Amino acid sequence: MQATTNTERAYSFADLSTYSFKDRVMIRVADLAFYSLINLVGRTTRFEVEGWEHFEAAEREGLVLIHTVLHDCIYLAIYFWRRRGIVYLTSHSFDGEYIARFLQRFGFGAVRGSSSRGAVGALVEMARLVRAGIPVGFTVDGPRGPRYVAKSGAVILAKKTGQPILPFNVTAAHCWRSPTWDRLQVPKPFTRALVSVAAPIIVPRDADEVAIEGKRAELESALNELRHRGDQWRTRFR
Repeated sequence: MQATTNTERAYSFADLSTYSFKDRVMIRVADLAFYSLINLVGRTTRFEVEGWEHFEAAEREGLVLIHTVLHDCIYLAIYFWRRRGIVYLTSHSFDGEYIARFLQRFGFGAVRGSSSRGAVGALVEMARLVRAGIPVGFTVDGPRGPRYVAKSGAVILAKKTGQPILPFNVTAAHCWRSPTWDRLQVPKPFTRALVSVAAPIIVPRDADEVAIEGKRAELESALNELRHRGDQWRTRFR
């Protein structure tokens, strides 16, 4: 019953009654605007995929994946992984609320929490979801950076659940860059994009603090290696 309740909450729009009328309107407008933009650009994007065998092998084995990605490529990542029921950790904030809502429109779920607010409770809820067979995801350097530096939440969750971490990256051949801390890729319409998937990372259930830090560094290295490969691939289109 508890898992069912957690699942329903993850896929349902949150109550906005605690926000002011102005903020409620802004959240709904931002939600629909970003959903429309991502959907439009995603529909015109031609995806290439490498490393997909890692995902397929995990699926065949019945593993429940903990997806991990860097914040700067989240737009096309959302479109590529849509309708798979992946539950993402979003921040407990105004921005996190409209992000959660447009994620849900793409068939994702959302758990509220971040490195600064509600982190422990969010990890507990995500662990329950993973044990119920629901895949989850993290933008590991979010919500505010440092850029390309992985936090340990996904590693801790992997330890608690015994399920593997799946690092992936998405590189747009042609994009604008936002002026925000993450230099977010805003893909141009009709671009090509490379989705790169790395081998899953296993975290032992008996991992101590030193081992957890080692796995966090391994995750960060895997994601940055995918990013560098994407940057090299992008040079073909200049």
